[in-house]
Amino acid sequence: MRLLCTLLLGLFVAVGSAHAQASAVDAKEYQEVIDKAYRFLKSAQNPDGSIAPKLGGPGVASLVIAGLLRNGKSVDDPVVKAALKYLEASVQKDGGIYNKMFANYSTSVAIFALADANQNKQYDKIIATATKFIKSLQFPDESGDMIDAKAGGVGYNGGPKDRPDLSNTHYFVEALLASGASKDDPAIQQALKFIGRCQNLPGESNPLPFAKKASDDDKGGFTYAPTAGPDSDAQTPAGGLRSAGSMTYAGLKSFLYAGVSKDDPRVKAAVDWVRRHYTLDENPGQGKGGLYYYYQLFAKALDALGEDPFTDAKGQKHAWRAELFAKLKSLQQKDGSWVNSDRRYGESTPELATAYALLALAYVRPKN
Repeated sequence: MRLLCTLLLGLFVAVGSAHAQASAVDAKEYQEVIDKAYRFLKSAQNPDGSIAPKLGGPGVASLVIAGLLRNGKSVDDPVVKAALKYLEASVQKDGGIYNKMFANYSTSVAIFALADANQNKQYDKIIATATKFIKSLQFPDESGDMIDAKAGGVGYNGGPKDRPDLSNTHYFVEALLASGASKDDPAIQQALKFIGRCQNLPGESNPLPFAKKASDDDKGGFTYAPTAGPDSDAQTPAGGLRSAGSMTYAGLKSFLYAGVSKDDPRVKAAVDWVRRHYTLDENPGQGKGGLYYYYQLFAKALDALGEDPFTDAKGQKHAWRAELFAKLKSLQQKDGSWVNSDRRYGESTPELATAYALLALAYVRPKN
């Protein structure tokens, strides 16, 4: 009986903690931030429904759709509705949703945006053909007994000259799961093997030489691509590959979304890295580069992990949702946008940075 009471008390404490986390963000402040962002995006949208189309075709519009829907807008909202029509107009004959470049990235984010909007199953066919298309871009495992670092990964456009990377592959996994694919889908399982090869964790999941050369600081974290050569800025003097915050959260998110146990050594190592590098002041390993991309991955991964508050390596407990909201609110511009002074990765384009910020904010949204 005492054990049962203890277990129930633990359950109530956990539920209460999660509820307190969700309630830690003031609803009025949150809505003011969202409304300002919405007004900016409405002013930035083009007559055809596109948003910053020069930066990856329909990719930014897809991120905006998902960000707005996850923060309370409906599919009938004018900005969302126009952007959805633009996505439909961007469907190619091969089933992809892109414009000349970034085929996997654009199609993957379009899939989870359309899945969010698919209340009446009106996008079932588009999602199905788009899912088939991105699967065709995945690098097959044709190595036999050899270790093929590329196998299971996905790059921007597919084809033998493409290079798979973790950024494209985590969106690929998220898109397949959003489309309704089983966690046991062979494409997802192959992608997880590739993601494991991006982790600085030597062993069965990553037998590549760079993992054995990782510094203590990099161990457990993830790098952008396991095929990076000596000219890569990710390579360390010892011949390893540096871990980055955005990539570590991307890898952790992918494992958790795909049902990998929190007790799995890969997950535990990633969480340990996050504990040692917990911050909202920068994208660890990249400084300000990709900061808003980092914020949305930070939010997705910690939400999936379910540790509220999150305890860092020094034992400090973080109400991470409240901390993330405070950081994003402090960085919002007067016109409602977010923008990164670091021009890497496109975030000096405010429409992209704002879309990422909205995706992050969806995980701090106060409970009704």
